[in-house]
Amino acid sequence: MHEFTTPPLTSAPPVGGLADPLFERARTDPRHVALGRKDESGQWRDVTSAEFRDEVLALAKGLLARGIRFGDRVALMSRTRYEWTLFDFALWTIGAQVVPVYPTSSAEQCFWMLYDAEVTAAVVEHEDHAMTIATVIDRLPRLRELWQLDSGCVQELYDAGAYLDDEVVHRHREAVTPESVATIIYTSGTTGRPKGCVLSHGNLMYEADTVVRRWEPVFHTKKGDEASTLLFLPLAHVFGRMVEVATIRGGVRLGHQPQLHADALLPDLQAFRPTFILAVPYVFEKVFNSARRKAEKEGRDGPFEKAVDVAVKYADAVEAKAWGTGPGPSAGLRMQHQLFDKLVYSKVRAAMGGRIRNAMSGGSAMDRRLGLFFAGAGVQIYEGYGLTESSAAATANPPERTRYGTVGRPIPGVTVHVADDGEVWLHGGNVFQGYLNNQKATDGTLHDGWLATGDLGVLDEDGYLTITGRKKEILVTSNGKSVSPGVLEERVRDHPLVNQCIVVGDDRPYIAALVTLDQEAVEHWLQMRGKPRLGPAQLVRDPDLEAEVRRSVVAANTLVSKAESIRTFRILAQPFTEEHGLLTPSLKLKRRAIEKAYDKEVEALYRA
Repeated sequence: MHEFTTPPLTSAPPVGGLADPLFERARTDPRHVALGRKDESGQWRDVTSAEFRDEVLALAKGLLARGIRFGDRVALMSRTRYEWTLFDFALWTIGAQVVPVYPTSSAEQCFWMLYDAEVTAAVVEHEDHAMTIATVIDRLPRLRELWQLDSGCVQELYDAGAYLDDEVVHRHREAVTPESVATIIYTSGTTGRPKGCVLSHGNLMYEADTVVRRWEPVFHTKKGDEASTLLFLPLAHVFGRMVEVATIRGGVRLGHQPQLHADALLPDLQAFRPTFILAVPYVFEKVFNSARRKAEKEGRDGPFEKAVDVAVKYADAVEAKAWGTGPGPSAGLRMQHQLFDKLVYSKVRAAMGGRIRNAMSGGSAMDRRLGLFFAGAGVQIYEGYGLTESSAAATANPPERTRYGTVGRPIPGVTVHVADDGEVWLHGGNVFQGYLNNQKATDGTLHDGWLATGDLGVLDEDGYLTITGRKKEILVTSNGKSVSPGVLEERVRDHPLVNQCIVVGDDRPYIAALVTLDQEAVEHWLQMRGKPRLGPAQLVRDPDLEAEVRRSVVAANTLVSKAESIRTFRILAQPFTEEHGLLTPSLKLKRRAIEKAYDKEVEALYRA
C-alpha cells in the first residue's frame, strides 16, 4: 500500500486562537481544576480555570505594558514548569509569537535562534540562562527585554500591567485567527543549522483537538474519572507543546515536572497520580530497567523475567485475538498473568503513580517487546509518529486496535503517502506553513501542501505505518550495500547495559558500531557480580562486560542480512552528550559530529 487517509472528525474549520477555550471554560466552569502546581513546601495544589485565566490576563497586561505587541516574537528558555504554560497562553492571548529554546542550548545556538527569529524579548529560567544570552546580546540589536523566572519576573509583569483595562487584552485576543502564527519551533539540527518551523494557531488547534477527540477515552483510569497528566517532556519540543495545548483545550488537569531523571520523576508521579502520561520510549525503558534492577537486588530476577515473559505472551495473544488471528490468552496463561499481576505488574504501575492505565509514546521508535510488556502489565502504550513540521503526531495507534511495533494509522484528517523511494509524505491541517527566512528549505520540503518528511516507511494493508529509517542516514558500504542503521541501533540499545549505539560503515567495507554504557545499570551489574568498581578505561576492557554487549550485537544481527550485520564494535568510556555537541537537545545522535569526534576509534574498527 502506498497511501492511506483517515477521515477527519469534523469539517468545521477552527476559529479564533489557542487562548480562547481557556477564557470560555473559565466563564462557564470557573471551578474546574485546570492545572496542578507545586507550592513552596513541595505539595501539589489545584489551580482552577478561573485562577489560571486571571493569571494569564494579568501577565498579558504586563507584557503589553512592557511593549510586547501583536506579532512580536518572544523567546522562552526554561525547563518544563508552570510558568512556561502561563507565558505561552499570555503571549498567545495578545497575538505574540513564542520561540521556544532548549534550556541546554549553547550561546551560539541561542544567538542563531534569537537572531533568525528577530526576537524582541526573552524569558529565561535562571541566572545561568541569562548569562548565556548576555554573551551574545551585543549581536542581538532587536532584543529589548530579558526577564528571569527565578528573579520574580512574573510578579514584576503583573505589577507593570495592573493599570490596564481587561478590554485591551481582549481586543488583541479577538484579532487572533487560525492563520496567525503561534510559534516558531527550531528543529534539532542533526544535519546543520536549525530551521525555524512556522506553526499557526490553526495547526496546533487542529492537532490538539483531533488528538483529544480521538484519544479522549485513554486519558482516564476508569470511565467518568477526572483526567490528569504530568508533563515532563521538554516544552521546547513540539511533542511537549502539543500536550500542553491539548490539556488546556481538553480540560485535562496538567502538572509540570522539570527533571526527567528517575529520582525526581518517580516521586512526583506517585504524588500527582496522573491517569495517563505522554512520553518518549526512553522513559518507559527507564521504568522497566528500574523494576528489573530492583528485582535483581531482592534476589527475584528469575520470577521477574518469568513475569516479563508472561506479560509479553499475554499481550501478544490479546493482540492476535483483536486482529482475528488467534483465540486469545489460554486459561493457563490467564492464571499466570493474574498471579504476576499481584506480584509484579501492580508494583510497576504503582511506581508510575498507581492510576495510569494508558500512555502515549512518540519521539523515537519503541521496541515491540517493551510495548507488549507494558500492555501485559496493565499499561497500554499507544505509539505514534510525527515531526515538528506536522505539529507533533501525524499517525498514532487507535484506542481500539493497537498494532505493536508500528506507529499506527494517520490521525483523523491526515493522509500518509509512501513515495516510490520509500519516503513518507504527509498532508493535513497540522502541516506547518514553512521554514522562517528559508524559502529554499521550504521548497525542498513542502510540495503543494504535502510534507516530505525525510523518513522512510511502509504502510500495511490496514493503513498502519512502520518507520524503517531516515533517507539521509542510509549508509552505503564500499561494496554498494545500502543499510538503514536505526533498526540495528535500537536492538543493540535494548540491552540494559547499553546507553547509546551508533552504526558506521558509509564507504567502508563492512558495518561496525560504537557503543556507550548506562552508568547506573553498569554499577548495578558490577555489584550483582561482586566485581569491584572500575574506572572508565578499565571498564570498557572488562571481558565479561564486552561479552554482554556482544550478545546485544548478535541479537541485532539476527534482524538483517549478513552483508548488513555489525562485524565489530567498540565500547566507549564516555557517553555522547549534548554538551560536547554530539546530541541534539531532543537526544538524537549527531552522526557527523560523532564520527568526527571519534575518528580514531572509527578508523581502528577497520584496521586489518
